[in-house]
Amino acid sequence: MSETAAAARGVLGLVTIGQAPRTDLTPDILPLTAGLRLAECGALDHDRFDGPDADAVRAAVGPVPGEAPLISRLRDGGSAVLGHDALAPRMADAVARCEAAGAAATLLLCTGHFPPVPARRPLLYAEPLVQHAVCALVGADPVGIVCPLPAQQEDVEARWARLLPGPVTALPADPYGEAAAESCAAAARQLVAGGARWLVLDCIGYTEEMRRAAARAAAVPVLLARALAVRLAAEAALSAARAPLSS
Repeated sequence: MSETAAAARGVLGLVTIGQAPRTDLTPDILPLTAGLRLAECGALDHDRFDGPDADAVRAAVGPVPGEAPLISRLRDGGSAVLGHDALAPRMADAVARCEAAGAAATLLLCTGHFPPVPARRPLLYAEPLVQHAVCALVGADPVGIVCPLPAQQEDVEARWARLLPGPVTALPADPYGEAAAESCAAAARQLVAGGARWLVLDCIGYTEEMRRAAARAAAVPVLLARALAVRLAAEAALSAARAPLSS
C-alpha cells in the first residue's frame, strides 16, 4: 500500500469559508464523526482581519455589487461578510491542504452555491447535501428557512422554492450575533405563524443550541444544516476509509 493511500484512510476534511479551527462547530459534530479524524482548513486562514489593513482585507474578500453575500466565522469569534468570487481560489487552497493532511473525503462547510472546486479526492458540497436531504424528509409540507442575513433572504427563498414542492418562506437570524439563539427562536415563531410545518436552519453557523431554541419556540421539527451535511460526509469518508485499497 502506498503512503498516499494509507494517509487517506479515516480522515474527513472540513473546509470552512471562514477561518479554522471552527471551535463553535466541533462540539456538535464530534458525535457524528466517530471513527474519523478531522482535518480542518479555512479559506481565510492566511488573511488577517486585525490591524491597519483590516478594512482593506474585508473589502477584498467581500461580495461584488449584485452578488448574494455569504457570512462565516473568524478565528477570533467574529464574522466576515464574503463574496463567492473572492473565495474561489482560497477554497481551492484549503481543499488542497485538507487532502495533504490525509483527507479521504472533504466537506465544503457552506450552504451557499459554488462552482466546482479542484480536488483529487471526493469533495462534498454542503448545499446539495442539505437541500436534497430536506427534500426527502419534508414532502410537500410548507417549509420555513432561516438564513443569516437579510440580504440573503430573497436568494435563499428562491433557491429552496425551486427544489421543494410545497410553499417556502425565508427569514433572517444572524448565527454569529450576540443573541443568536433568541434571534433563531423569533424567526421560528414567525415562520410557524405563517404556516411552516418544518424549519431549516440553513447555515453551517447555526448550532445545536440554536436548533433547540427554535424547536422550543416553534414546536415543529427543526433541521440543522451542519448536522445533515456532516452526517452524510462522515458516511462518505468512512466508506472511502473502509474500501479495499490497491497495493
